[in-house]
Amino acid sequence: MPADGPYEILDDRFRTERCANGDSRLEVLHDGCRWAEGPLYLPAWRQLIWSDIPNDRILRWDEATGTVGVFRTPAGHSNGNTLDRQGRLVTCEQGNRRVTRTEPDGTVTVLADRYAGKRLNSPNDSVVRSDGTIWFSDPDFGITSDYEGHRAESEIGGCNVYRIDPATGDVHLAADGFEGPNGVILSPDEQRLYVSDSRTARIHMFDIREDGTLSDEKVFAEGQGNVHFDNIRFDDEGRLWAAALDDSVHCYHPDGTLIGRLRVPEPVSNIAFGGPKNNRLFITATTSLYSLVMSVTGAPRL
Repeated sequence: MPADGPYEILDDRFRTERCANGDSRLEVLHDGCRWAEGPLYLPAWRQLIWSDIPNDRILRWDEATGTVGVFRTPAGHSNGNTLDRQGRLVTCEQGNRRVTRTEPDGTVTVLADRYAGKRLNSPNDSVVRSDGTIWFSDPDFGITSDYEGHRAESEIGGCNVYRIDPATGDVHLAADGFEGPNGVILSPDEQRLYVSDSRTARIHMFDIREDGTLSDEKVFAEGQGNVHFDNIRFDDEGRLWAAALDDSVHCYHPDGTLIGRLRVPEPVSNIAFGGPKNNRLFITATTSLYSLVMSVTGAPRL
């Protein structure tokens, strides 16, 4: 079906479920980054932060004024950002090869920098469950060159997903066998973990056992052509939205069908829902930060 503004309808459910009834054009909020990733909306301050990885900084956009400033630099070549259930910032620092938490007083606590005594590769994205459990992906993107981190050999020898135990702080191997694990997200009911693998163009789905271990791995979606999935987000109807790099933003029905796309002028890295109603999609794409106020609402902020 033809594209209507930024919306491309591939399945009639994209239309009937009113996924294409928002703004008729993308809004450019900022440009001039080298490679933008990690958007995170901060409801209490009505601000969005995001990472400009090669420039080693986290930027901040203010919703009330539209101004942009530097939130943190140097930033450890940070990538993904999220909030824990206490509203504290959790950041994956590719250059420093660690996952950190920013405390209310601004100090930084290291949550994970090693597994089994070996340095992590370059943590990429994380998600926090309501009980404080953190899962994070650890590809080698930040150690393959000096562009997004610091070139180095992998001490672990693989690209995995890990779990941080909220009670002990211990780092456990959650899932392996990936080529480039990237975006991680929990299903809205917290019963499943979804992981995108950029190098295989697949989104994997795992059941979560009561003890936090994973089971019953399945492939939820597989990209075709020039598709390399980055981060992923849910809306409140259970549809999965995926940053698909050179192919813009994909929307998957809960049954795994690709029902529509959002076209973006630049290769897309990451997405995040935000705004007062959680219906504004923020998109980091190469050099720019875009937004689109949608008729779709992001999954509830827990």
